[in-house]
Amino acid sequence: MIVRKLHEAGVTSEHAYAAAFGSIGLSLVSWVTSMKAEHAGVERADRWGIFIGEWAPTFFGLGLALAGYEKRPAAPAQGVDTPWWGKQEERTG
Repeated sequence: MIVRKLHEAGVTSEHAYAAAFGSIGLSLVSWVTSMKAEHAGVERADRWGIFIGEWAPTFFGLGLALAGYEKRPAAPAQGVDTPWWGKQEERTG
């Protein structure tokens, strides 16, 4: 449901992958910046880099989910939902 809502909002797997790579780059930039701008030592720089870098796997996972959703077959007849994993389910109620 979340993946479908994101897809309907215009978010694609490409966006999620770009965010993941951006998170990796931003992690490196924040680490270097923290090392040079703050005199708190390596520990604080490491915490900044890790905090931002932890988002990369989340975005990669979201990208994979969106890619699977984008490749699903078109929905068949009205009243039958086709989830992103491809198995058809009858709608009740």
